[in-house]
Amino acid sequence: MTGAVAVALVASACGGGSGGSGGSSAGASGRGPITYVQGKDNAGLLAPQVARWNAAHPTEKVTAKEQSDKADQQHDDLVQHFQAKDPSYDVVAVDVVWTAEFAAKGWLTPLTGKLALPTTGFLAPTVKAATYNKTLYAAPTSSDGAMLYYRSDLVKTPPKTIDEMWSMCSIAKKNGMDCFAGQFAKYEGGTCNATEWMNAYGAKVVDDAGKPTVDSPEAAKGLQVLADHYKNGDIPKQAITYQEEQSRQSFEDGKLLFLRNWPYVYNLASTDKSSKVIGKFAVAPLPGVSGPGTSTLGGHMAGISAFSKNKATALDFLKFLTSPEEQKTNMEKGSLAPVLESIYTDPALVSKYPYLPVLKESITNAVSRPVTPFYPAVSQAIQENFFAAIQGQKTPQAAVKDMQAAMQSAGS
Repeated sequence: MTGAVAVALVASACGGGSGGSGGSSAGASGRGPITYVQGKDNAGLLAPQVARWNAAHPTEKVTAKEQSDKADQQHDDLVQHFQAKDPSYDVVAVDVVWTAEFAAKGWLTPLTGKLALPTTGFLAPTVKAATYNKTLYAAPTSSDGAMLYYRSDLVKTPPKTIDEMWSMCSIAKKNGMDCFAGQFAKYEGGTCNATEWMNAYGAKVVDDAGKPTVDSPEAAKGLQVLADHYKNGDIPKQAITYQEEQSRQSFEDGKLLFLRNWPYVYNLASTDKSSKVIGKFAVAPLPGVSGPGTSTLGGHMAGISAFSKNKATALDFLKFLTSPEEQKTNMEKGSLAPVLESIYTDPALVSKYPYLPVLKESITNAVSRPVTPFYPAVSQAIQENFFAAIQGQKTPQAAVKDMQAAMQSAGS
C-alpha cells in the first residue's frame, strides 16, 4: 500500500437542525440500476468490487461515483444532494460520525421491515455506531481502532497502563529518541485523540441522550496529563503538528518509541523501503489508567438514500459490501478493518496479519465520538480547546468548560 493510499484511508477514519425519525420507505420494492457514492478510491478497491457485483447482477448494475479524498468535501457533497432530494445517489458511504446527522434529517432509509439488514456476526461497536434512536440506519462496511505501536527491540513488554508507558520514556532518552506521539494537530484526528484521553480517565463527552457532559474533573484530568507530558518533553514539541502521516513518518524514521495510530501503519512500516523499523516493532492495545485503554472508533458505513427509487437493490448491495468475501478482500488489498468478527479469528489470516487480535480488542473496547446531529460543530469545539490545553494556553478546567459551552450552543 502506498503513502497516497494510506492518506485516503485515514482521511476520515476518524474522519444542524433536526427532523423526525428520518428516512423513507418509498421505493422499498424497487429494483434496477443504482449509483454508489464514496470518497476517492486511491486503494484501487472500488472498481473491482463494482465489477464483481455487476457480473452477478446484469440487470441491477451499480455505477460508482467517487468524491474527493477530503472528508469535509465528501460530507458537503452528500448534504447538497440530500437537500435537493436527488434520487441518483442511491447508496452513500458515510463516516461513522455522520450517521446521526443524516438520520435525524430524514436523509437515510431506516433498515427495518422489508429493508432490514441482518447484523449477526458483526462487531457490536460497529452496529452501535450505525444506530440512531435505537434504529439501524446504515451498514458498517469498515471499522477502525487505534493501537499502540512500540519499538519491540527496545521495549520487551509493552506498557499496560499510561503511567507505565510514561515511565518507559527513560528508554527513549537513553536512545536519543522522542517518547510518545499521537495525532495532536487541530483537525478531526485531534478530536479522536482528545476524546481517547478524556475517556481513559472516566469522562463521558456526551451522555446517552447526546447531551454534553464534558465539563468534568475526569475530562480535565485527561487533558492535564497530556499537557504535563507535552511540557516535560515526553511528547515532542512538533507533535502538535502531527496528523496520521507525519506521526507515522516519525515512527518509521526511528525517531519515536511509542506511536498511537491506526492499523494502516502496520503494513507500511513493515514494507516501506525507507522504514528503519522493519522487524523492530510490534503493536499492543492502547494503555489505560489501570489496564487496556479505549480507542476512538473509526470507520465507514453505507446507507440507502431516502430518495432512492431502487431500495431493494440497494439493500442487496449493502449485504454484498458486508459479505465475508468482500470484507476479507478489503482488508487484504486495502488494510481496511473488517466489521465481521470471524475474520479476526481466522488462523490463516492471523498468521499473515499478526495485528488482527490486537485490532479486534481495540475495536471491541472502542468508544464512538459524540453521537449528535450537530457533529461538525461539536468536533470543532473539542479540537480547538484540546489544542489550547495541551500547549498550556488554557487550563484543562477552562478548556473543558469552554468545550461544553460551545457544544451546547451548537445544539441550540
